[in-house]
Amino acid sequence: MIDLVSAKKRLQEQLKEALKELEQLDQRLQQKAEYGHGKGDPAIYEWEFTLALRQQAQARVETIRQALQKCEEGRYGICERCGAPIDPERLEILPLTTLCINCARAARA
Repeated sequence: MIDLVSAKKRLQEQLKEALKELEQLDQRLQQKAEYGHGKGDPAIYEWEFTLALRQQAQARVETIRQALQKCEEGRYGICERCGAPIDPERLEILPLTTLCINCARAARA
């Protein structure tokens, strides 16, 4: 049986951390590099890398919010593919997983 209170608390903490990371990345993106013709500013690579990290952080924020919404709706811990309960130990390790172990294995095959 899933302890929804603990799961929700853990997800809220992850959301807080992800939002903090997103804010830090946004601050780093304020410093734009020069893209002008003939200008090879090395900061361009760093800016592009930071942008990619920001996109990943934004996706993580959305995934966490979806998991929290599922908690509110009573759907957290239910496999999106087969509808079976996801093993609580799996959720402990991968709290954002949406698939039970069998469906995850099938998806990799």
